Amino acid sequence: MKLKVNGTEHEVDVEEDMPLLWVLRDELGITGPKYGCGIAQCGACTVHLDGVAAKSCQVWAADAEGVEVTTIEGLGTPEALHAVQAAWVEHQVGQCGYCQSGQIMLAASLLAESPSPTDDEIDDAMSANLCRCGTYPRIRAAVKTAAAKLQEA
Repeated sequence: MKLKVNGTEHEVDVEEDMPLLWVLRDELGITGPKYGCGIAQCGACTVHLDGVAAKSCQVWAADAEGVEVTTIEGLGTPEALHAVQAAWVEHQVGQCGYCQSGQIMLAASLLAESPSPTDDEIDDAMSANLCRCGTYPRIRAAVKTAAAKLQEA
């Protein structure tokens, strides 16, 4: 099957019911999405499917065919960070860092849907991803900063 990941088309020979997370990590060597729980409860594997956040551990490879898959590697570059990535750095959100790619992907999807979310909207949306280090206040602050920067652009 053919998958378009981070703007590049890849042909992969995998079972249709292989989780997209394993295709990304094991077949394509894209390691930004992390394995956390395997049951869509932690969010460490969050990617975008046509711009919408999805937990790649629960998306079959066949369901990603014909869809634009974006991982943290495709969101921005070291030279040109996405506004959410830049806000994460500015607010020093990451501690252990394990959940951060999923958090950033979820935040970017939230801001694409709701450019000026309230604190409650941020908390509600971001509650779908777990952070064992408890950086939730910094996550909220970073989302607000990214929202402001995106509105300026």
